[in-house]
Amino acid sequence: MGGLIDQLARAWQGGPALPSADWQDLLRSPQDAYAVQAGLAERLGWQPSGQPQFWKSGGPDRHSPLSHAPLAPSGVRQAAPNQPVHFGDLKWRHPGAEAEIALRLARDLRREDLTGLRREAAAAWIDAMAVAIELVDSRWQEAGAAPALLRQADCLSHGGLALGAWHPYRPLDWSTQKCELQIHEAAPLRACGSHSLGDPAWGLLDWLQHACHQACPEGQVLPAGSVVTTGAWLVQAGLQAGDRVSARFEGLGQIELRL
Repeated sequence: MGGLIDQLARAWQGGPALPSADWQDLLRSPQDAYAVQAGLAERLGWQPSGQPQFWKSGGPDRHSPLSHAPLAPSGVRQAAPNQPVHFGDLKWRHPGAEAEIALRLARDLRREDLTGLRREAAAAWIDAMAVAIELVDSRWQEAGAAPALLRQADCLSHGGLALGAWHPYRPLDWSTQKCELQIHEAAPLRACGSHSLGDPAWGLLDWLQHACHQACPEGQVLPAGSVVTTGAWLVQAGLQAGDRVSARFEGLGQIELRL
């Protein structure tokens, strides 16, 4: 795995994208892909001890295994009031945008806190939510056509994350939640209740279990303030440097970014 970790780390730091054919036979399982993720996060210093971590988590439906990935802190950016978030300093290969809801961990979480924790109680560990735009990208030459395990190893094709204002977390009827994703002045994409899991908090327990066991050695904690973005409501591919992207969730706020 070390060779793949080395090459992905170079690509994350601005090096050339990798041909998937050179690596597609290396990974045999999701566990192999997670091992590459963990090595990449360690190599690039994404999760300093005691500091909040950044993650993405999600899946196609409630009947399929969820997937998770650590995020590079340098690409996670908090919006200032009424100001766009700028990402022009990052190198983009195949950028796309996803309108999402991010959640924030209220307090330090230890492995033992997960004992007996039920899915419906996991949201008690969250104190805030925010409208977000995840920028997706790839370190593979084939981008979204690369094999699934290679895309998982590449942190689920993450590129960057723009976070809007934080609001106290509360359960909502997400089936009626309206959202929009707009590029420049084009007609916005619109959806209602379009989250694949029906509720951004539904997969929290899966993420907490993964993050605690993957990124927190025995005796350490998943720090308070850690953030997870929870899956797309709307998706727009084919973006270019200089594009302006905005997302709005009715009643929850909006955010704008510029590539």
